[in-house]
Amino acid sequence: MRYKHTVTKDSVLVVDDDREIRTLLCDYLEQNGYRANAVPNGKAMWGALESSHVDLVVLDLMLPGEDGLALCRELRARMDTPVIMLTARGEEIDRIIGLEMGADDYLPKPFNPRELLARVKSVLRRSRSLPRNLQPEDARLIRFAGWTLDLALRQLTSSDGVVVPLGGAEYRLLRILLNHSNRVLSRDQIMELAKGRETDPFDRSIDAQVSRLRQRLRDDPREPAIIQTVRGEGYVLSARVEVVR
Repeated sequence: MRYKHTVTKDSVLVVDDDREIRTLLCDYLEQNGYRANAVPNGKAMWGALESSHVDLVVLDLMLPGEDGLALCRELRARMDTPVIMLTARGEEIDRIIGLEMGADDYLPKPFNPRELLARVKSVLRRSRSLPRNLQPEDARLIRFAGWTLDLALRQLTSSDGVVVPLGGAEYRLLRILLNHSNRVLSRDQIMELAKGRETDPFDRSIDAQVSRLRQRLRDDPREPAIIQTVRGEGYVLSARVEVVR
């Protein structure tokens, strides 16, 4: 008996109040191997996300009712589905705000559908290159290399009982490294994993954040034992990690 191999197509949800754009993008995406669905507003977007699997959302900034920025922020809080934002406004501040709300990419109107297609491919490829989160979300404490991180208090304590303060970006970077301990993370992967996790923008200089975190952990920058640099690849937290629930 011969079995037919079925290739699962990636699903893209287009959220735009312009009927012509919805039709154009759905037709173009389907012609290029994607499953595409389109809705005109946020309420319909949530309905579509609840009723079927979506691999990526193309979200217009200027929507009736709840705008795209608010929807992107809420979407990022609920799930990790990648988002590409569209807008008729191309000002730099709009792009920055969109990215800080958790969007993975940003495309001003008018645009060539081929450019959107390239960005869809790129965002999906990037999101799938991220390593799986290894730690459960219900953890209370994480112990590593003589340190204890209290997740409720966001408090780092050394083996001799000294409490070390952490800034928001430092805490977030430490959580990312702990959640993927003993796995090399590139700078781009760290930025992707940090995106949308806090309301304040993550420091764009990963190297500077690593340097400050090493100081907090008393990790010798010349020969670091906890956060090690892998030349040409990124960083790895080299320690046994114990999760306490």
